Amino acid sequence: MSPRVLVVEDESLIAMLVEDGLETLGYEVVGPVGTVDAALRMVEQTPFDLALLDINLGGKQSFPIAEALESRGIPYVFLTGYDRSSLPLAFQHRFGLQKPFRMSALQSALKRLQESTPASKAAAHRPPPGQ
Repeated sequence: MSPRVLVVEDESLIAMLVEDGLETLGYEVVGPVGTVDAALRMVEQTPFDLALLDINLGGKQSFPIAEALESRGIPYVFLTGYDRSSLPLAFQHRFGLQKPFRMSALQSALKRLQESTPASKAAAHRPPPGQ
C-alpha cells in the first residue's frame, strides 16, 4: 500500500505541482486542502501517513494543524517560502523545504520522514476500517 500524504497548500498551482510530483513518486495524495479549517477536518476524519504543510494559508498560519498532527504522532514537514529561523522554536525541527524546491528534494524529505517513524507508530493513527 502506498503511503498517503496530506497536502496543505493554498496556492493552487503549487498544490497541483506537489500532487503530481507525489503521484509520480508513488505516493497517494490526500487533499490538497488550502485552509486551516479544512486541514483540521482532514486530520480528524481522514487516514493518512504523512503531511506537507505550507505555513501561510490565506493569511493564517498552519501551526494549529501542526499541533494536531503532533498530538496524533503523524509525521509532517513544512514546505514554505520562509526560512527555518522564521518558525517558532517548537516547530523548527519540522522545517522541510524552502520554496521553490526540486522534486528530488521533496522525495528525500519524505524518505527521511518515513524512516524516522516506526511502521507500527505510523499505522497507529489510522482509524479502523469503516470509520
